[in-house]
Amino acid sequence: MPRREPGPSVKDKELYEKLRDEGNSKEKAARIANAAAGSSRKNVGRKGGKSPEYDDWTVDDLRKRAAEIGIEGRSTMRKGDLIKALRNH
Repeated sequence: MPRREPGPSVKDKELYEKLRDEGNSKEKAARIANAAAGSSRKNVGRKGGKSPEYDDWTVDDLRKRAAEIGIEGRSTMRKGDLIKALRNH
């Protein structure tokens, strides 16, 4: 594919190109390339992910989270339905 000029804000142009060739959007490719340039690449995927699994949450906590992101019908959902709705949102 022809090379694209990502712009001055992209710190790792080679990784940006690879991600774009894989079909990622410009924004996502730039975000990942910049995160990788700011730390070691193997640590980029380790950021975040501190929240427990939805299976470990209480129904009240699941309903609160569903309310935060605007899931309709949450008040009548069972725990499994809430988890499914949150995962699909």
